[in-house]
Amino acid sequence: MKTTCPGASALRTPTLKRKQCPECGEFLEIFSDEVSVACGRCGFTVFDNEASCFEWCRHAEACLGKALYKRMKRNRERGS
Repeated sequence: MKTTCPGASALRTPTLKRKQCPECGEFLEIFSDEVSVACGRCGFTVFDNEASCFEWCRHAEACLGKALYKRMKRNRERGS
């Protein structure tokens, strides 16, 4: 029986979160596989501060697959 990492499920099947812009109070939607989102009202960049397993787990690339792992790393480096 193959088991999967429960921490990676939010990356494979992104969930939607609501965050409030600290500058203007607008509510924003950000997916669990995104690092940041720009506020549609004022343009302020709001970051999702939750660390993801792909950042620290030594098995992340094998667990997520190369394509998703590379996309997540690239997005984290760009801040988007």
